Amino acid sequence: MPFAVYVLGLAVFAQGTSEFMLSGLLSGIAADLGVSLSAAGLLTSAFAVGMVVGAPLMALFSRAWPRRRALLLFLAVFVTVHVAGALTPGYGVLLATRFVGALANAGFWAVALSTAVAMVPDRLKGRAAAVVVGGVTIACVVGVPAGAVLGESWGWRSAFWAVAIVSLPAFVAVLRTVPGGRGGTDGGADPVSVRDELRVLTGPRLRPVLLTMALVQGATFCAFSYLEPLLTRETGLGAGWVPVSLALFGAGAFAGVTVAGRFADAHPVAVVATGMAALTVGWSALASTAGSPVLTLALIPLLGLLAFGTGTALITRVLGLAPGAPTLAGAFSTTAFNLGATVGPWAGGLALDAGFGYRAPVGVSAALMVLALLVAATTAKSRRSRAGERRLSAVNRCARGHRGSPGEHPGTRL
Repeated sequence: MPFAVYVLGLAVFAQGTSEFMLSGLLSGIAADLGVSLSAAGLLTSAFAVGMVVGAPLMALFSRAWPRRRALLLFLAVFVTVHVAGALTPGYGVLLATRFVGALANAGFWAVALSTAVAMVPDRLKGRAAAVVVGGVTIACVVGVPAGAVLGESWGWRSAFWAVAIVSLPAFVAVLRTVPGGRGGTDGGADPVSVRDELRVLTGPRLRPVLLTMALVQGATFCAFSYLEPLLTRETGLGAGWVPVSLALFGAGAFAGVTVAGRFADAHPVAVVATGMAALTVGWSALASTAGSPVLTLALIPLLGLLAFGTGTALITRVLGLAPGAPTLAGAFSTTAFNLGATVGPWAGGLALDAGFGYRAPVGVSAALMVLALLVAATTAKSRRSRAGERRLSAVNRCARGHRGSPGEHPGTRL
């Protein structure tokens, strides 16, 4: 595996820390800037929206650039907005920096995924994607808790400074290790046209995979976002168990992307199908057994493994099905991933507000997985039907050919 792939994972680690660290900093931000908790929560929403819209826009913006230049620009913007966020005395500027930072993060993600898989042979593409996605899981295990500790000890601004500082070694490493080929190519060939890339990504093979990815990620982040109230108000665990549980989920997620990276290339459909079925059972089991501390703590790392392992396999599947979209395949994967991360918590919040209890978001996660399975099953059935029609058409053509041409006597054919 090229060292540059691990460099991309390091950069994604810093950016993933920024994406999720606000969950432990909201109270400090609200008090320091004189805004409500709900207003501080909009900082998370601004980042999520920026990620969803930013991936395709930034990928298009930088598609004709050398990959290294695009990655360095996105990293430079990311560092700059975090410095600005750490220095600003006003909420409005901080909100703007979160949105712009998300645009840079989304652009980096999209280009990094395409770059990583372009640097390795086909048999290692899943493992390369897993290294990039693994940066997010390490952020969940290490970066987010570390950000919370910094915020508690030296204020929320220290966490922003830390993200900027950690990004600097990644900037230098990208500069020294990532090749400089254009984003739409692997070498000197002309880039694939945007129209051709969009035709591939909006075709019948890719649409259901992207929708499935959004549903799977929606299920993951729906339950993950409301894990704290589930543990403290339903399971009966103390607040001290929350970071432990988050670390367990992150450790499982890291194991999941590692395992998926090794098997998704050879058996992508089997890994995705098995993971989706197991997640449906797993989220249902957590909703049913959330009153038991032992069972809950046992399920959390397993669900982290299944969720991120399946998500990584789906990303690999998209990249494998879209060789004709070298620029936008990573961008669409990033958008689907973050669309699920945006819609899932929103749906879980609706269930909570409706008074269904603290297990409700986990139940929503199970329902989203059922929808994902239905999409996958419908797609598989449709593909089998089209394959049958093609075979029947081929048989008919063959039969017509064996009848002979007009005027040919049947007895003359061998």
